[in-house]
Amino acid sequence: MMLPSAAHHAFATLASEGSEHSEHDPVLPFITGGGALLALLLLLWITTRFNRDR
Repeated sequence: MMLPSAAHHAFATLASEGSEHSEHDPVLPFITGGGALLALLLLLWITTRFNRDR
C-alpha cells in the first residue's frame, strides 16, 4: 500500500516533532504512574470495603 506524498510528508513531520525534549519530560512518567497506582489502590480499598463477609 502506497501513501500519497502529502500524507507521507505529514507523518514524517509528526514523527520528527516528537524528538524535542523539554526540561520536565523525565518527571511526567512518574506522575502518571503514581497517579495510576493511587487510583488502583483506591479502587482496591473500595472493593474490599464492599466485599466483606458478614
